[in-house]
Amino acid sequence: MSKWCVGITGINAVDNPGPGVGVARSLLEAEDLDLKLYGLAYDAMDPGIYLNDLFERSFLLPYPSGGQEAFLKRLYYIKQNYGLDAVISNLDAELPLIIKYQDELKENGIHTFVPDAEQFRLRGKDRLEEVAKTIGVKTPPSRVVTSYEDLNEAIEKLGLPLMVKGAFYKAYRAYTSQEAAGYYNKIVAEWGYPVIVQKSVSGEELNVVGAGDGSGRSLGMVGIKKMWITSLGKIWTGVTIKHRAMSDAAEKFLTEYKWKGGFELECIVEGDTVYLIEINPRLPAWSYFATGVGINLPANIIRCLQGREPDIPDDYDAGKLYVRYTWETITEMTAFQNMTTRGENPK
Repeated sequence: MSKWCVGITGINAVDNPGPGVGVARSLLEAEDLDLKLYGLAYDAMDPGIYLNDLFERSFLLPYPSGGQEAFLKRLYYIKQNYGLDAVISNLDAELPLIIKYQDELKENGIHTFVPDAEQFRLRGKDRLEEVAKTIGVKTPPSRVVTSYEDLNEAIEKLGLPLMVKGAFYKAYRAYTSQEAAGYYNKIVAEWGYPVIVQKSVSGEELNVVGAGDGSGRSLGMVGIKKMWITSLGKIWTGVTIKHRAMSDAAEKFLTEYKWKGGFELECIVEGDTVYLIEINPRLPAWSYFATGVGINLPANIIRCLQGREPDIPDDYDAGKLYVRYTWETITEMTAFQNMTTRGENPK
């Protein structure tokens, strides 16, 4: 098979990092894959653009909010001029567009590996209770609120502290009614209705990353415990763990919903009780941790797209430490100028 050109989004390796850089590292470590990697960015300042050891070329994409015509046109431009066999989508904001047009993209020679529209809707926080029940775990008691009256009633019923969340994005812990009202207003102003108010539960923050092939088969899974997080709630240090109840829930998530693509389940675990807190419908920013312990999910996604058998180890070691760190790269100013004037940067 000739060398595949793979575009990778989410290369914004900043304080709130995207998954793209870790995905690229994972693919380059798969010795059986002969790939040429392209960085697909939305901002000329995205650090991944300038990591020439990872990406052959980088391209600016128009924001998905601008509509499908410009977005698809840009992908077809890359395909026609440089080759583009697959796109690994790593950002929630672009996934609805990729999902809607995945068949058209495939007809034009660009493969994707994403959930369908109904699967994608499962990641809504208003669907958590339904999903948790299906996969045999709990979710903290919550209320969907659309008014101050609803909010005050939720506070009375659930008690403080509690979590105030957007249906898809943002979550804040409120210790007082005034804080809850402030976060409610903030979420409504930025993301609109509804707002989810959720009882705060205590326990360890455990997550599982995995991928499914769309038929109920797992392409690998790894569980971790968060040890140190940033002010934005992003993992900075973690350790691999094995928690039977959480792993069983993740397996059931795959089989019940026949999930296709990468995913992350965020949980709070107290003893054997697992609370499902959030579903991320793509690989998380820390997914390279799984590669580091032998479960290379991005590589298995490409193997599936190429019609090859995925490499799924039976197990991984618990007690492996993950530490995120910052690093500096120095490059020519012409690289930035190329991105801002031409929208692309050759290696």
